[in-house]
Amino acid sequence: MPDISQTKILILATDGFEQSELTVPQEKLSEIGATVHVAAPTSRQSKDAIRGWDKTDWGKSVTVDKDLESVNPSDYDALVLPGGQINPDKLRLEPKALEIIKSFLTSGKVVAAICHAPWLLIDAGAVKGRKLTSFGSIKTDVVNAGGHWVDEQVVTDGGIITSRNPGDLDAFCAKIIEEVKEGRHEPRSLAA
Repeated sequence: MPDISQTKILILATDGFEQSELTVPQEKLSEIGATVHVAAPTSRQSKDAIRGWDKTDWGKSVTVDKDLESVNPSDYDALVLPGGQINPDKLRLEPKALEIIKSFLTSGKVVAAICHAPWLLIDAGAVKGRKLTSFGSIKTDVVNAGGHWVDEQVVTDGGIITSRNPGDLDAFCAKIIEEVKEGRHEPRSLAA
């Protein structure tokens, strides 16, 4: 069981992330001693930060620690993918983002996706045959990708954690902490 204070967590996001879905996990993981880095593509609006979306309008900015190109997945123990509609829709068009996600998945590391972020799991080929949840509007996408969608606060399948929306953040964060403490899972194969 890894010491959580020795773990490094990567949050992958860009402009338009759902504000609380990035900041709450970032705060909760930092509070327990994990090192948390935010990585974003260089295509973002600001060099040093990304802007959140807070319910109906642009929210606060969050400092970016790394550009996607400088991320080495082997430096991290887990990956957190915040949702919002804009964020994962932009990230799924970034080949480097998908490469990073696939690396975490195939190495058996914890991957946590909330809200619309399971779109990224779909594009990474990680959904087929797995049980997961998401924001309700992408249920059809999950099912069409071969996933078994359930309407639950948080779902874990082989170290892949999914959650529905900001109302589930407490359960989502608790499950991330639990899974990181458990350590690596079996490496996962991805659909072509």
